[in-house]
Amino acid sequence: MKRCDHTAAWAALQGHFEAHGRDLDLREAFAQDAGRFAALSFDAPEVFADLSKNLLDTATLHFLVELARECALEEQRDAMLRGDVANATEGRAVLHTALRAPRGSGPFSDEVHGVLDAMLAYAEAVRGDAGISDIVNIGIGGSDLGPQMVVAALQAYGRVDKRLHFVSNVDGHDIAPLLQQLDAKATLFIVASKTFTTQETMANAAVARAWFLAQGGTDIARHFAATTTNVAAAAAFGIDTTFGFWDWVGGRYSLWSAIGLPIAIAVGGEHFRALLAGAHAMDRHFAAAPLEKNLPVLLGLVDIWYRNFHGFTSRSVAPYHQGLRRLPAYLQQLEMESNGKRVDLDGRALPYGTSPVVWGEPGTNGQHAYFQMLHQGTDVIPVEFIAVKTPAHGLVDQHHKLLANCLAQSQALMLGKTAAEAAAEPAPTAAAGIDAAVLARHRSFPGNRPSTTLLLQALTPRTLGALIALYEHRVFTSGALWGINSFDQWGVELGKSLCNQLLPRLASGETQGLDASTAGLLARLRA
Repeated sequence: MKRCDHTAAWAALQGHFEAHGRDLDLREAFAQDAGRFAALSFDAPEVFADLSKNLLDTATLHFLVELARECALEEQRDAMLRGDVANATEGRAVLHTALRAPRGSGPFSDEVHGVLDAMLAYAEAVRGDAGISDIVNIGIGGSDLGPQMVVAALQAYGRVDKRLHFVSNVDGHDIAPLLQQLDAKATLFIVASKTFTTQETMANAAVARAWFLAQGGTDIARHFAATTTNVAAAAAFGIDTTFGFWDWVGGRYSLWSAIGLPIAIAVGGEHFRALLAGAHAMDRHFAAAPLEKNLPVLLGLVDIWYRNFHGFTSRSVAPYHQGLRRLPAYLQQLEMESNGKRVDLDGRALPYGTSPVVWGEPGTNGQHAYFQMLHQGTDVIPVEFIAVKTPAHGLVDQHHKLLANCLAQSQALMLGKTAAEAAAEPAPTAAAGIDAAVLARHRSFPGNRPSTTLLLQALTPRTLGALIALYEHRVFTSGALWGINSFDQWGVELGKSLCNQLLPRLASGETQGLDASTAGLLARLRA
């Protein structure tokens, strides 16, 4: 496997960028090519993607696909899907795709479906238990962001008599206000930790157990369950009901496993299986579609184009559906924890950038916040719009306004507005006496700012599963070409280690051996 910058295709891409890519103007590209939208739009299971408003053309995609081939992307993909070691630094396979494969068709199928059946049976029992009204998931990272995002997105499939809550922050301001709203007799706590040792999760679990006992609760086994592989530790905590998973399930890829228990309780077993089926359909597309029409691959290649040739350092995600409000936060972990690496697989420092900063908010809220920078700021930031054709409500007029805003924003980013156009328009809120030319420059937009639009027919368990899997495989694609390990997260560990060293110092006040800043801050916190 060649690292991308060591290939002939990389050099060819650099030449293409200098000759055509750097100065591509989207307005001219559409004017000169009536077929641009058709040529740069792609279908995948449950997702339609319009790439035509990106700073590329069919020649760019050709060069990018050649780069993927020279970097043996297909071979790397196939190795991951069949269970070869893909996480080299930890010596693990990466088989989240096996979690959504139909029975008998994926690695470890009997084990996977044994846990799945048991977990869904328990979820249905909780759904049918009239004595339980509130379910609290205690986790962090992948044990929180994935389930929380999916439960919010599939709210239309939930039950009004079951309220789902998520606690992750070790800050007591997260769990304390929630506990004040709950009835111990009607609450089920799910402790989500693979090792049952995660500091934040176990601290919150201990608070929840102490509160439960203080409220007169006696049956911890009924009111606590765990998704963990450490059954002994869970039993010592008082938990009898546990659902496990495997070391080839990374945290940020774990919502398909027993970590998805709160999802299953929220939407039921049938809809949870539909979520898995949508993801599996995208898995098959990623595994079998030609690279030229493989949507996860194409999106990952566009990320390479923007990060390493245009030099764009971030990407904004703007889902125009309130149900997807937690998607940007979920994608932050998925992409930045996976590809936020500075050395290649051999430990050599990389001479190019890797993961962009991923950020965003739902539309239309973002339009009244950070879109000002997207349109008129000094940095060019690619935007990813996600629109849903059919809403889960009957407010047709509001949905049309939402969709019109989504289309208008991508159009405005591309078209911009010249100073001459601005000068010809009325400006009723302008200051009296301001110079017309100065005002026109303030009201002009450079345009030619790139965006991608992803369309879903409706936000259902199946379409959401496909969308999430699309992002997972996109991240794999860019990581594979960068030659990095997308499946470890050593950067998370240093802060944890130092925290464990500092924790006793907050009690003792001992500062010997600390740097002056940390020692000074510790002293002020104790004063």
